[in-house]
Amino acid sequence: MTNITAAAVQQLRARTGVGIVAVKQALEDAAGNEEKAIELLRKRGLSQAVKKADREQTEGAIFIGEAPGKAALIVLKCETDFVGRSDAFIALGQELANSLAKDGAAKAKALADSKLPEAVQKLGENIGLGETLEVNAAVMASYVHSNRKIGVIIGMESGDVAKAKDVAMHAAAMNPLYVLPEDVPADAVAKEKEIWKEQMKNEKKPPEILEKIMFGKERKFREENALMKQPFVKDSAMTVEKFLGGAKVTVYQRVAI
Repeated sequence: MTNITAAAVQQLRARTGVGIVAVKQALEDAAGNEEKAIELLRKRGLSQAVKKADREQTEGAIFIGEAPGKAALIVLKCETDFVGRSDAFIALGQELANSLAKDGAAKAKALADSKLPEAVQKLGENIGLGETLEVNAAVMASYVHSNRKIGVIIGMESGDVAKAKDVAMHAAAMNPLYVLPEDVPADAVAKEKEIWKEQMKNEKKPPEILEKIMFGKERKFREENALMKQPFVKDSAMTVEKFLGGAKVTVYQRVAI
């Protein structure tokens, strides 16, 4: 008889919402093959729950948990926006994010394995864990937009948590791709340069003037995509860098679904 691990049982439970005993028996009969086990569950009259595992998860929500010096983000996926906005779904997502921040990945995964099958049965949809991340910094702040489709984590070496929170809100709205201008990859700049060259090919300017124009365009492109150089959304008279008063951003994570 094939040795069926607890992890294999929990994984199939999370996919199907079927009870532990039925899942374990199906895995044993299928010699541990998960897809064959699903076929067996269907044949045994458990097709309604199993079908949920095949339905596409096109909706979901973002949740962020915080602990001293740490933040964790998860994406909890579902099939419909209706379920994604339900109290039960939101409570589950926040519980998993808090666990990831406070207890670490192993315990959070164990919690997810135990909770997700129950959620599948209760909410009647295929529900699963999407992207997860954990970050650390001396000063940590986060922001989740009201629709739970955008989540941002900001970490700094020092400074004020309230200011870090404001910068997280700024990043949610303005979507900077990088922290500093020099973080913009060379290949991204090279692609833009090809476009600029095409745009300027008919301009009758000396090469040295065109070179200066290209230099200015590159500087603007880098600064527009860099968090620290963007005009601060709450006061466009200053940049984010000036708003932070010299505090260094060491962590920037923005996730959107």
